Amino acid sequence: MSVKYGILALLYFQKNHGYELKIEIESLLVTKGKINPGQIYTTLDRLIRDQLVSSVGMDDQERKLYDITEAGIKELENWLLEPVFYQPGKDDFHFKWSCARKVGFEYEKKMLDQQKAIIMREVMEFTKLKTEYLLQGDENRYLLITGKLLHLEAELNWIHQVENRNNS
Repeated sequence: MSVKYGILALLYFQKNHGYELKIEIESLLVTKGKINPGQIYTTLDRLIRDQLVSSVGMDDQERKLYDITEAGIKELENWLLEPVFYQPGKDDFHFKWSCARKVGFEYEKKMLDQQKAIIMREVMEFTKLKTEYLLQGDENRYLLITGKLLHLEAELNWIHQVENRNNS
């Protein structure tokens, strides 16, 4: 997730202040997440330095307002058009499994079982969120959660294939 591009997207239609940007970025996250306010203000400073955002005065409550510049709009549009290559989670289980295979790790089945259990917990959590978003009429989050669930399903299918190959 890029706070930089989240800020640019939020400023695309309206000027805003830092705290409201924080709240809005958190609402863009698929899962309920928190952003450190310091990260917002540090990113805003960098965006101003790079002339992608400008400070445009204060609102009626004396909070500094920010607006996107023409260069910021161009940067956002370029980013939106860049394809995103699939990358499994930060702690890539496939790499760990490959290492276990390489060393002939005797507890490979335990590794696979533990991974399946974690995936199933995530499936249950995301299914609950998906239902909440459907009931709230939040189609964007509903569709994003659906995508996450499909990735988890693919992970489970892969583990089942590994187990079936091991049992053959």
